[in-house]
Amino acid sequence: MGINHGAIHTGDTTVMAPLVLRPPADVTCPHAMHNLPRPTPHQFMGREREMAILEQALQPRNERTATQVVTQTMSGLGGVGKTTLALQYAHLHRLDYTTVWWINAETPETITDSLAQLTTRANPGTDTGTAAGEALAQWALAWLDTHPGWLLVFDNATHPDHLAPYLARLTNGHKLITSRLTHDWDVLPSLPLHLDVLPPPAAISLLCQLARRNNPSEHPAAGELADELGHLPLALEQAGTHIRRTRGTYSGYLQRFRTQTARMLNTPGNGDPHSTTIARTWRITLDTIAERDPLAVHLLQIMAWLAPHNIPRDLLDGLADDPGAEADALALLNDFSMITLDENTASTHRLVQAVTRTPDPHDPHRTEQAIQHAQNTAATQIRNTLPNDPVTNTAGWPRWRTLLPHISAYLAHTPTDTDTNTLILHNTALFLLSQGQLSQATGYAERSTAVSARFFGEDHPDSLTSRNNLAYAYESAGDLERAIHLYERVLIARVRVLGEDHPDTLASRNNLANAYESAGDLKRAIRMHERNLTDRQHVLGEDHPDTLASRNNLANAYESAGDLKRAIPLYEKSLIDGVRILGPDHPHTLTSRNNLAYAHRSAGNLERAIPLHEQNLTDSVRLLGEDNPFTLASRNNLASAYDAAGDLERAIPLYEQTVTNSVRVLGEDHPHTLASRNNLANAYESAGDPERAIRMHEQNLTDRRRVLGEDHPSTLTSRNNLASAYDAAGDLERAIPLYEKSLIDSVRLLGEDHPTTHIVRDNLRWSRSRAR
Repeated sequence: MGINHGAIHTGDTTVMAPLVLRPPADVTCPHAMHNLPRPTPHQFMGREREMAILEQALQPRNERTATQVVTQTMSGLGGVGKTTLALQYAHLHRLDYTTVWWINAETPETITDSLAQLTTRANPGTDTGTAAGEALAQWALAWLDTHPGWLLVFDNATHPDHLAPYLARLTNGHKLITSRLTHDWDVLPSLPLHLDVLPPPAAISLLCQLARRNNPSEHPAAGELADELGHLPLALEQAGTHIRRTRGTYSGYLQRFRTQTARMLNTPGNGDPHSTTIARTWRITLDTIAERDPLAVHLLQIMAWLAPHNIPRDLLDGLADDPGAEADALALLNDFSMITLDENTASTHRLVQAVTRTPDPHDPHRTEQAIQHAQNTAATQIRNTLPNDPVTNTAGWPRWRTLLPHISAYLAHTPTDTDTNTLILHNTALFLLSQGQLSQATGYAERSTAVSARFFGEDHPDSLTSRNNLAYAYESAGDLERAIHLYERVLIARVRVLGEDHPDTLASRNNLANAYESAGDLKRAIRMHERNLTDRQHVLGEDHPDTLASRNNLANAYESAGDLKRAIPLYEKSLIDGVRILGPDHPHTLTSRNNLAYAHRSAGNLERAIPLHEQNLTDSVRLLGEDNPFTLASRNNLASAYDAAGDLERAIPLYEQTVTNSVRVLGEDHPHTLASRNNLANAYESAGDPERAIRMHEQNLTDRRRVLGEDHPSTLTSRNNLASAYDAAGDLERAIPLYEKSLIDSVRLLGEDHPTTHIVRDNLRWSRSRAR
């Protein structure tokens, strides 16, 4: 059988000719060829400064030769507006370039695809569908090499290495890069431009434009919403578009955002389920971070429970076996603009926190389990870093002040307390009381009492201690009725649970006696202090510090009752015993010396009082430092002794120094600051400067009413002293009504027999007699 050497046909198969593109040099493209998305003008508000920086760095083609190459990078948190600003620049200057081409730079593949699209656009009528993407991209690069004067925008670059081949080859045009990465761009000659959130006025204006609600009467509500959203452009766009679409209001959106956080974070403003939202934007970033270091995501989850700014880095220590792992993880978060890092602290955006602590079953970084674990870890880290003895350990106060915003944020985000929170609440309440922040301290003390009772039971010693501290908070705030009622309940419970002679029971009796004294019930206070001193001598011994404290408190009660003959010998014994038992430099010894000096001053014995006050101030400065609250009090008391002696030349400068230091150390609103300002005003009045005294007393009364409340004993004192200043200035028309109100309030709050009531009544009687 022969072999057929003819052609073999296999049907209708057709062989395609290879794609042939014209040489790049022969291509002539239309002017300003571009593929830019359509801009929305109001999205660009508030970026004038950054736009000016871009224009200065890039300079459009008509200000440069076409052959010069410039590369500018913009970095920042997802949603901060990098892409929007790049789009604004590209549109404003598209006629200054031969070509403006937008490149999706998320991956090497998307970069190749975007360049391939440039080839297709540059070769109209040529079928490029069968050519490899890499070949099309290479042709685009060759074309760009021979056609200067272009702008390429590499949007959302995720790694500098992805861009390196293109940045090295493209040497005759402008390249604008947007990225969440803040690092590794230093190989470029120009400094990266880092975008922050919008300034508040620009954020409010943008929100109003997007919502199409620009009535000035609504601007405060718009400002509150903009603040809640942290002035982040994407969040403002999401909110404003939603308000416009639903015909809603700023306050309505804010309410929904606070109560339905998860829903609002995932709801596009325009209703399009494929639109970008805050949650989706950051999910992509966290996926990338988690692949590199899961610890970084965990740290971000913990930071979500703290205040957004100035988080101490050591608060995040000890969470990994490798001592350096936390620093590397924080650096990674900083690289992707999820946090801002410096040597000692880290900060993040409040919306990053809100998203991170809001559960989402579809997001592996926001499962209920992960969020709960992060919350518990945050509580443990806070508890383990609290300084000891929040009231007496003044060396720990700076640390307390650093931690306080983060404690407050954690407690605000944790409506259901765990047993870990009991110590946090308890110690924070005590610290706030020491700082004069009475309202917040009382709130935490009430919460601590409830948590202790729930976890340990009403009669547990820790629960009774919490209740005792709550009573002290009420007493400090001037609410003596509630304080006494609570002290009485604690004393009864401690007698029943611990027994009559337990040290905690004796402490409760001491505290109740002090409260009776503050309320003007001196007979009950003295009887209780006398009994407590006897019991402490019997149970604890003569030389126990609590026994010394009881002797001092009994002396103070005698002094309040005007019985200086019994008070002064007790103070003298307290001082002698304090020096012998505790030493001359112990804080309790300094307190005893101060109290003895004050009693001598009350007895008119200034020759003995002043040297004791002078010694106490010298010792306080030496032992405790200029800024210790006890030093401030010692300086005030020495000034008061000089004042009583008529030596205003020495008194007033000391008062002024005390006020200045108190404002700096304790703050404008601390009760000790207000007391010092009150004393200085009195000294101005004594020095014949009634106008200055009146101004200061008026301000002090306003501040005490705001900080302490209308019914606080110190507020009553300020009202009496302002009336006295009016009286000294001869303005009886203003003095007498103030005295009358002070007397009514003193009788109502302190009782007919309280020393303050007697003083006010005498002042009113004297003023009325002069007005006749």
